[in-house]
Amino acid sequence: MGMNKLPTTKRAKILILLCEGMSMRAISRSEDVSQNTIAKILVDAGTACAEMHDEMVQGVKASKIQCDEIWAFNYCKQRTVATAKAAPADAGDIWTWTGIDADSKLIVSYLVGDRSGQAAIELMDDLRSRLVDRVQITTDGHRAYLEAVEGAFGGDVDYAQVIKQYGPTPSPAGRYSPAECTGIRKTSIEGNPDMNAANTSFVEAHNKTMRMHMRRFTRLTNGHSKKVANHAHTVALYTIYYNFIRTHSKLKMTPAMQAGIASTFLSFGDVIARIDVANPAPVRGPRGPYKKKIGN
Repeated sequence: MGMNKLPTTKRAKILILLCEGMSMRAISRSEDVSQNTIAKILVDAGTACAEMHDEMVQGVKASKIQCDEIWAFNYCKQRTVATAKAAPADAGDIWTWTGIDADSKLIVSYLVGDRSGQAAIELMDDLRSRLVDRVQITTDGHRAYLEAVEGAFGGDVDYAQVIKQYGPTPSPAGRYSPAECTGIRKTSIEGNPDMNAANTSFVEAHNKTMRMHMRRFTRLTNGHSKKVANHAHTVALYTIYYNFIRTHSKLKMTPAMQAGIASTFLSFGDVIARIDVANPAPVRGPRGPYKKKIGN
């Protein structure tokens, strides 16, 4: 069944399943829809959701922003790219950067890219463009943030870094045995940050939410991304779902409603309506050489 023949309710269900941690292959089996159709729905929805985020997440009145970057990979992990069979040019690590309002839990900015200084600069510039008031920003100790925050905000920011210290890795070092956090060092970088409020706990808790909701982020599975573009589309789709559609368990409303940039819940019907305006179904004319003659 073709993409534009699928009813809105079916497409909405596929989008919900994509946002609730189901892989494209599993959705294909459970909904009896081809993987190509699901991929097309993902691309269209991801494109629409990126545009919706740009338009709707503006004029945000936040006072405390927490930023972090979460790791995933495309096709294969960075250390195996050299030996991977037929690895595409963009194979390897992918980093998803997020900036979250600590009070409303709104994802104000996100970016899919590498872990470079340029990616940090793009995130901070985007963040600055969406905020109304002076904010306090807290990040981890990644050096790329230093120049990025300075470049985007100048002196008009209260900025602190939270640097975690880790003990030795448990022995034997296994993939389920991360090193234990033994202490936290907080450093004031710019302005006059409230050091009691300087933490990254909300954005780190959200990292777990992302891993639970997007199959591509799940560790130790074969559900990882095979195309970077699809990874970015999934993050865009998830961000609209998280900000505007899904009820936040603690807020009992959406983060967008809590932040005052939305008055009610959106639905995937709103996303699909936007897709259909951008991609109207083709008008089918008479088929074949025969056309009914009018008149004589």
